[in-house]
Amino acid sequence: MNSPKTWIAAGMAMSVVAFIGGCGDRGAGSIPASHESAASTAPPPPAASPSLAVNAEEHGHKAGAHGGIMISLGRDSYHAEAVFEKGGLLRIYTLGKDESRVIDVDKQTLKGFVKAEGDTDAQQFTLAAEPQDGDAEGRTSQFVGTLPKGLWGLSLDVTIPNIVISGERFRLGFKSKPAEHDEGMPGKVSDDAERQLYLTPGGKYTAEDIKANGNVTATVKFKGLKSSHDMSPKLGDKICPITKTKANPDFTWIVGGKSYEFCCPPCVDEFVKMAKSMPDEIKPPEDFVKRQ
Repeated sequence: MNSPKTWIAAGMAMSVVAFIGGCGDRGAGSIPASHESAASTAPPPPAASPSLAVNAEEHGHKAGAHGGIMISLGRDSYHAEAVFEKGGLLRIYTLGKDESRVIDVDKQTLKGFVKAEGDTDAQQFTLAAEPQDGDAEGRTSQFVGTLPKGLWGLSLDVTIPNIVISGERFRLGFKSKPAEHDEGMPGKVSDDAERQLYLTPGGKYTAEDIKANGNVTATVKFKGLKSSHDMSPKLGDKICPITKTKANPDFTWIVGGKSYEFCCPPCVDEFVKMAKSMPDEIKPPEDFVKRQ
């Protein structure tokens, strides 16, 4: 008869196996199905699975060939690479057991669910098959979709409940990790353009504003200050008028006689451009607060 210690050890071993199995686990067992049935039978999840979302870190995969997030499928039977691009684009590349080997799979439309990190409700989006050169007829090694616009540039939890590979269906889950200044955020204007932008009035940006800001450009005023983007502002926090990330009081600019807070200098550039070219679009500072 097994001793209590033996039963405890066995239970611990089962717990460990259950946790590891969540990484790239196959759908409901290994269900042979066409891509049509696989896409329609699995119920949509409310949010990304935490155990799947961290699988790239658990396996210690290096960055993908496209600089994306590596995802293990079926305990490393296959892999996928997720790449977040400017304009809210998300690309998924399908790869073999050897992460350097591209594989094509049956053409299919992938249904995805995405939410900002910390949120409870997920939004649905789709990824269409976009075959690459060398993919066989009726097959693809690339899927492309556009994320809901309000989520661009944020830290995201993404779940794709079904992708069919070789007659088996798999579930993908991963998290995005935006760079310090995400691709979806504006870039700094050139030096000459910056002087023209900040030191000449126009639209809602007045000569009094220029004087109140010290008769300098944003680069001069904020020299030596480091921006650090908080992608998850809390209720009541001031938010950047451009990116809707948490505003930083260090980056304040006067426009139309009112004080606005931004996340970084390039966003001040964008707002001043708007104030000069589209003055009717400028909302008061009190509108830029996280309310939900």
